[in-house]
Amino acid sequence: MSTEKERLLEKIDKKTAQIAILGLGYVGLPLAVVFAEAGFTVVGIDTDSRKVETILNQQSHIADVPSETIAKLVSSGKLQATTDFSVLDQIDAVSICVPTPLRKTGDPDLSFILDAADKLAQFMHPGMVVVLESTTYPGTTRELLLPRLGQSENLSVGENFFLAFSPERVDPGRQDWTTYNTPKVVGGITPACSEVAAKWYGKALQTVVPVSSAEVAEMAKLLENTFRMINIGMVNEMAIMCDRLGIDVWEVIDAAATKPFGFMKFTPGPGLGGHCIPIDPLYLSWKLRALNYTARFIELASEINTNMPRYVVSKVQDALNQQSKPLKGSHILVLGVAYKPDIDDLRESPALDIIGLLRQKGAIVSYHDPYIPHLQHEGVNYTSVADLDNSIRHADCVAIITNHKIYNYDTILQNAKLIVDTRNALGEKRRSNPKVVSL
Repeated sequence: MSTEKERLLEKIDKKTAQIAILGLGYVGLPLAVVFAEAGFTVVGIDTDSRKVETILNQQSHIADVPSETIAKLVSSGKLQATTDFSVLDQIDAVSICVPTPLRKTGDPDLSFILDAADKLAQFMHPGMVVVLESTTYPGTTRELLLPRLGQSENLSVGENFFLAFSPERVDPGRQDWTTYNTPKVVGGITPACSEVAAKWYGKALQTVVPVSSAEVAEMAKLLENTFRMINIGMVNEMAIMCDRLGIDVWEVIDAAATKPFGFMKFTPGPGLGGHCIPIDPLYLSWKLRALNYTARFIELASEINTNMPRYVVSKVQDALNQQSKPLKGSHILVLGVAYKPDIDDLRESPALDIIGLLRQKGAIVSYHDPYIPHLQHEGVNYTSVADLDNSIRHADCVAIITNHKIYNYDTILQNAKLIVDTRNALGEKRRSNPKVVSL
């Protein structure tokens, strides 16, 4: 065992290792909190000074992390925040938790990862462990991070510094599975890297699952989200087929879900949202295209899911037609714009596409969401309607896009002239009701 490895493992074991989290978003901040609560001293580093100031003021900008928790950790000195990357000079363990969006061309945008790596490289020193958590294609850790972080002559991966990948598994809004108790996959560039990274994470997280390489860990994350994307695409197509056949897709799904084996329940909706499911599988598809292979399941599921907002708009248009009203000039109230219920996350929300498409067709669009008071889309600023009940009564059509639990669906059903329910929010009450249309 190398001397540097021994020293680092000893620091981790005694929790005297100094921790840095690069990126204080929905992944980084909860991770920083978990390490700090485990007894490590943690500094969060972010280029967004507003996030840093919020934490230093003992407040949280992430809904899943209570401000009381931040206040306790900051006041005790266990959690700090800064925009200054030079603090990395004194750090033993680093986790990179930065965004990995897609460009409009569909190619991975790795600029955040590369920028974080380049900044970190300036302060790399023997006795460090670095873990990438940002979702990306298989090979990123080895092909892009390793050359940048190990460029110094005095650094040798697996000997005196250690590099691994551990995919984030954050599901915003969940209370049952959190950063602490969700099993954590860890795969290193070398076996020694896996050992050190797993030891570090194991000191703060309930369950760590070591795998043989960084590539296995990277691919595992993509399998998880590709599985969901493809199954959602399948059930969205099932909804379209059931509509053509005059069959209630929700009743079909409930009937199929009674089978105790060989079936897993997925439900249709207006499209995919969030950072992971709409984006991550396309990283894999992009990587495989470079190897002259077409990921057909991914491409097809993406096509179906991407077209769901247009399908929803067509349902609104057809429903208005049945009432002898054109879509152009009609008042459409969109209920819920967050990408999933009961959270304030707007990323990749299909509601944005639906609003844009409705406006393109001449509809007068407003929205209500108790978690998102304001939004901007395609250069237009929107504000959540102040008087929900009045807006429901005056709308020509209410489109339920995100089924927040806070909504009183009985009242909505009573007051609305016409409802397009994309989430089965009304349940059994929508059946045989002439003013309700569902997927």
